[in-house]
Amino acid sequence: MTQPRSQAFWITAPGTGEIRNETLPAVAPGQLRVRTLYSAVSRGTESLVWHGRVPASQHQRMRAPFQAGDFPGPVKYGYSNVGIVEAGPAGWEGQTVFCLYPHQTRYVVETPAVHPLPDGLDPALAVLAANTETALNATWDALPRPGERILVVGAGVVGSLTAALCAGIPGTQVSLVDSNPQRAALAQALGVDFATPDSAPGHADRIIHASGSEAGLRLALDRAADEASIIELSWYGAHAPALPLGEDFHSRRLTLRSSQVGQLNPDMRPRWDHARRLDTALRLLADHPHWAALIDAESAFAALPDTMARIANGTGLCHRIRYQE
Repeated sequence: MTQPRSQAFWITAPGTGEIRNETLPAVAPGQLRVRTLYSAVSRGTESLVWHGRVPASQHQRMRAPFQAGDFPGPVKYGYSNVGIVEAGPAGWEGQTVFCLYPHQTRYVVETPAVHPLPDGLDPALAVLAANTETALNATWDALPRPGERILVVGAGVVGSLTAALCAGIPGTQVSLVDSNPQRAALAQALGVDFATPDSAPGHADRIIHASGSEAGLRLALDRAADEASIIELSWYGAHAPALPLGEDFHSRRLTLRSSQVGQLNPDMRPRWDHARRLDTALRLLADHPHWAALIDAESAFAALPDTMARIANGTGLCHRIRYQE
């Protein structure tokens, strides 16, 4: 019997990509074959991968769950895929699922690798699940408290989702800061205040930095109140930002701490695992359909080699990839 074929997007070398044909393996017991409906480009990380800027020291740590190939290329990379189960164990066929899989039209995975979408979640919105999971983990790391003044620097997808989660805590005053004044409309849609770097309020109790820029991290340090915590979500790849850790950094007793989705917050690990965290992210998306404001563009899978070049050099939000049978 002829096995179903698939097409996948590969980064063949820094700044170059192509669609490759693949033959899928037979579906073994305990496995599923999924036909992709949508995937999404994780703009920050995938831009670094596209440009070949993953440091050699981080090649193993930065591998995606179903990555094929190695950095800097050829490599099949991505982790936001929504599709329909075509074949598998009884009860699975026809279910719409999320999987941390690269950009590919069809794929075969073990059953535990997929997460059924909760009732009411639009598959087109579910592509935000991986980013929502990152924002959830960041909120756990930041430990925001009711009534605090919270600054989120960087109105990209992860920063904006983190701001929205913090705004759900009673009494918090959350400001989303970005150098692009057009992000004010996004902040309004998410129910948070907006500020440009020049107008960002000071004396923040807690600051979450997600701009991916040295200037943004400097701003975070400047706007922090005494003994405040700054949580760093940005990953700079091979770039080493210079920071003013002299001056009054020590006298104000500031705390600068990293957050990374690969590990759960230590306080959560006794009771949580990655699967529970991702399922929670999907439920959050089902409960907040207005977070669709974070998806600002869509294009066809067949155009991805050209589209990725524009995405990796652009400043947009979530770019959704549409698949057709």
